[in-house]
Amino acid sequence: MSTPTPRGNNSRWLPLAVFAALAVLLAAGVWLSRKPNREALPSPLIGKPAPAFSLPVLHEAGRLLSSDDLRGEPYLLNVWGSWCPACRDEHPVLTRFAETKRVRVIGFNWKDEHADALRWLEQFGNPYWVVVTDFEGKSAIDWGIYGAPETFLVDGKGIVRWKFVGPLTDATIRDELLPKLAEVEKAR
Repeated sequence: MSTPTPRGNNSRWLPLAVFAALAVLLAAGVWLSRKPNREALPSPLIGKPAPAFSLPVLHEAGRLLSSDDLRGEPYLLNVWGSWCPACRDEHPVLTRFAETKRVRVIGFNWKDEHADALRWLEQFGNPYWVVVTDFEGKSAIDWGIYGAPETFLVDGKGIVRWKFVGPLTDATIRDELLPKLAEVEKAR
């Protein structure tokens, strides 16, 4: 008959080591979840040239507006659609900001019917300097747009300086957009 050999001392510590590793991962997750806006995906476009585009202008049949046409002065590109409930919430805030004329506000009408977009602007007002349309959503892919509303600040050289996903609020404009816009204006 053989006598059982004692287990090594290391194996009895294995469950404790696994538990400690899991506790550290859980604590790290809780600590990281305290960050505001943790669900926002960072844009790979920040600090890079805005995607080139040439899109139809909503209010002028046959006219195209290109990214090159917008160079020279900064602009705010606001992605919206008449089908978007959050865009309706954002609209009064965006309108108040556009009325300051601090920067050109460009509407990027995304995956919308032409008549619906026109009717929506007629009903709620048009805060945009110009509105381009991307009915098929092909240019939106280049911008990394995955929902509406989304907003981008592009400087006069065509470099994306800021992106915000979701409806703009007065606090977002005050705390995030205006400081970035001041940086862009100072760098001119």
